[in-house]
Amino acid sequence: MPFRLMLSSAILIYANVSFAASHQLIPLPSPEHNLGQTKNIMPNDTTAKKETNKPAPNFDDSLPITNPIPSLTSSTLSATQHMADVYRKIAERGGWPNVTSVALHDTGRKVHLLRERLAAEGDMSTSEAHASDEFNRSVVEGIKRYQERMGLNITGTLNKPTLRAMNVPASMRAHALAASAQRLSQMKLYFGERYVVVNLPSASVEAIDHGQVVRRYDAIMGDADHQSPDVVATIQSVNLNPTWTVPASIIKNELIPKMREDKTYLSKLHIRIFDAHNIEIQPDTLDWTTDKPATYILRQDSGETNSLGQIRINMPNRYAVYMHDTPAKHLFSKADHFLSHGCVRVKGVYDLAEWVLEKTPPTTSLISPASLITPSAPTTWNKQALHDKVATQEIAEIRVAKEIPVMWVYMTGWVDAEGRTHFRNDVYKRDEPPAPTSATHPDLLTASKHKNKL
Repeated sequence: MPFRLMLSSAILIYANVSFAASHQLIPLPSPEHNLGQTKNIMPNDTTAKKETNKPAPNFDDSLPITNPIPSLTSSTLSATQHMADVYRKIAERGGWPNVTSVALHDTGRKVHLLRERLAAEGDMSTSEAHASDEFNRSVVEGIKRYQERMGLNITGTLNKPTLRAMNVPASMRAHALAASAQRLSQMKLYFGERYVVVNLPSASVEAIDHGQVVRRYDAIMGDADHQSPDVVATIQSVNLNPTWTVPASIIKNELIPKMREDKTYLSKLHIRIFDAHNIEIQPDTLDWTTDKPATYILRQDSGETNSLGQIRINMPNRYAVYMHDTPAKHLFSKADHFLSHGCVRVKGVYDLAEWVLEKTPPTTSLISPASLITPSAPTTWNKQALHDKVATQEIAEIRVAKEIPVMWVYMTGWVDAEGRTHFRNDVYKRDEPPAPTSATHPDLLTASKHKNKL
């Protein structure tokens, strides 16, 4: 059930209602680009681990859509700016109580403080908070609502990640909202009937159609040393069996040191070397004790072990980053999803490609190679048709009938289209810490600064 975001100050509730009325928001709820040749950013792992004999998870589908509300819409910026002011006022009035570990059926002051904490951001109504000092089912439901907004595992228990998140001061939350809004304000965002949003701190991808999330995917983002950038682009095509051209920085920093240790390293990765005239060069003819190999073109053949996997969503941009498949699917099972060199690896990329190509007729969209256009061509680019084309092992590009906007954003705090406020961990440390105020407990600020692992 949706819940109404009820703030603990009557002034702040009034501010919310006034803002929603004046901005006609939905009311707050109740309780490079050559075919197959990619200049891309290499994943951290340079070899794919072998799959185990355990039943393989389904990497073809999107996640269940339990919440169809997009993270980013045309109203997100103004709503987030406003909510930053709301949270500042909460901080100025003393913030919210610190909570400690309690469990179901516990009673007493610790539970009372937990109820007050849940009411402070509207995860429990004020009347519910004051109705009892017991950790009962209403508290469990309030914790679940809180965990959903934080992107945590929804357990209804006050586990360590939930405690850490709850004890982040209101001033820090206000700053996350303000910093996120500032970043959004500097981007030229544009929305259509269909668009894709990647919120980097959430490690997720959303496909939006007519204002609703119709597909949602787990994803792997760049690590702290190879951060995924903010990007606004359009999806223009889908590449099948792509090759990958290794950036000079990766050649210099990773491949050359590996070749000094193992002269067969490139061949193991199916990476070949070419000169400026596209003539293949043998690795043993180069001096790997210098950086000279970085002046050559190193290209990884297409196939299952290619760093891009078998599908790339082509969205030309100045950073040469993309959404793509991966041979290292075991990484999706890790808790840490910040593991790549900057591109976004999508769990369910075939499903995303199917959605991207939903309105694209196969008979006119397959622009290369012409040999694949046959009388038996599929009637639609569904997942099976994509798998069939990939199985031919031929490099191909499918041009979308209508380009689709895609936005990679960095929102550590935001307000969705139904007025709910969400927060994520500042994995890239892009939020400058706010100066402590008289309403901020210095010990709490110090304890939580950059450590609120959500």
